[in-house]
Amino acid sequence: MQDAPPSRTPMAGGALLAVSMLVGTGIGVALRQPSLGFLAGLGVGIALSVAIWLLDRRRG
Repeated sequence: MQDAPPSRTPMAGGALLAVSMLVGTGIGVALRQPSLGFLAGLGVGIALSVAIWLLDRRRG
């Protein structure tokens, strides 16, 4: 027996996570602190990804 296909397409936040890390690293390089910029971008990306995940859960 096959499972029923999902009724909706879930949202994804992986691209935001990747872009935020790259942008954070770029800003960190400009400020001569690439590791700190990477970590800041990672934190922002995780926050955005969790927010998208919570919105997606509420939606469905």
